[in-house]
Amino acid sequence: MRSEMKEFTIDSDGIRLHAKLDRPEGAGKGPLCILIHGFTGHMEEDHIIAAKEAMVEAGVSVLRAEMYGHGGSDGEFKDHTLYKWVGNALSVVKYAKSLDFVTDLYLSGHSQGGLLTMLIGGMCPDDFKAIVPLSPAWMIPDDARRGSILGTQFDPKHIPDVIKCADPEYGWELSGDYIRVAQTIHVEDEIERYTGPVLIIHGNEDECVPYSYAEKALELYENATLVPIHGDDHCFTKHLNEMTVAIRDFFVREVQKG
Repeated sequence: MRSEMKEFTIDSDGIRLHAKLDRPEGAGKGPLCILIHGFTGHMEEDHIIAAKEAMVEAGVSVLRAEMYGHGGSDGEFKDHTLYKWVGNALSVVKYAKSLDFVTDLYLSGHSQGGLLTMLIGGMCPDDFKAIVPLSPAWMIPDDARRGSILGTQFDPKHIPDVIKCADPEYGWELSGDYIRVAQTIHVEDEIERYTGPVLIIHGNEDECVPYSYAEKALELYENATLVPIHGDDHCFTKHLNEMTVAIRDFFVREVQKG
């Protein structure tokens, strides 16, 4: 299905968030899904584009937004925190709710964006008809309390001012504030608050986020479905089509329900 795209920025307390709105060609009033990338990611990654296209094919408009310190949005990567991302996401939700064509609102995100989806879903449960976490990295707060972030170790009780990635291939740096913030977050609280439909898609050989977290989310959510992508990794590089089919089929059913 062809789509029509508009590129713009969304204000989030003075921070400009880079955004793109893709709509099925000729679409009138209808559903919209907010779609958010992950840690170090952006809206043009293969798995984000594939998710967007699957939604559009199902007749759903998609609002992609890049969070603080990522992609074309304001801020430095090293200074981003989950609190800043939560504030950004709430601004994006407010913008989406102001659009006069939106009939139903959905939220989806990958990795840290999947964690954000779980948090915002619980904070704003009445706003979303369903949420779709993709490889949700909700182990981040647990790891931060244990003294680890994506394989990089630190003293969780004496957090350094700067956390440097232990893998030189990636080379990212984070402010210690990222860890301080993450340690305060308990995702289970927001899982309990969201009782609408939840579609979790996760590669069962994910090298970044243990698949067991998807299984745990399935148990804790009141109304969740888990689609495992067998033999696949964190970004679905081996079986991307299986992820897109799961997304498309889910939204086709949602659109048919009206």
